[in-house]
Amino acid sequence: MTSGTTNITTPVTTVVQRTAWLAAALFWTAFAVLEGVNHGWLAGAFALLFVILPDLTFLVAVDEAPRMAKGQLAPRAVPYYNAMHRALVPLGLLAAYAAQPYFSWPPALAALCGWLAHVSYDRAFGYGLRTKEGFQRD
Repeated sequence: MTSGTTNITTPVTTVVQRTAWLAAALFWTAFAVLEGVNHGWLAGAFALLFVILPDLTFLVAVDEAPRMAKGQLAPRAVPYYNAMHRALVPLGLLAAYAAQPYFSWPPALAALCGWLAHVSYDRAFGYGLRTKEGFQRD
């Protein structure tokens, strides 16, 4: 038995993972839409904003974009991109939102649902976190 482990993903594993991410994306999208319908235009606007917001991290280093290789994100923008594309960040905020009894603002919940939908769609379509050089991680 070896002490190290290898991370080998088979095509079947990849399909199962992406299907699970797509199911999560559809769930969070439906939840965000439901919040918008139930709580008005502000909740819907926050959900839509947070569906788009994670990709606006590209603008951090838009001036460096012409010098980057195809598919590469400028290294200066990578920490912002990765922070906005980790599912644990909005999930943690969602848990904090649900656990505390004092703050209940539906647009915040709609925003978190939109953010989770964005992250889930990215994973479902094969986009993940970036290396420090700005390329997609395997």
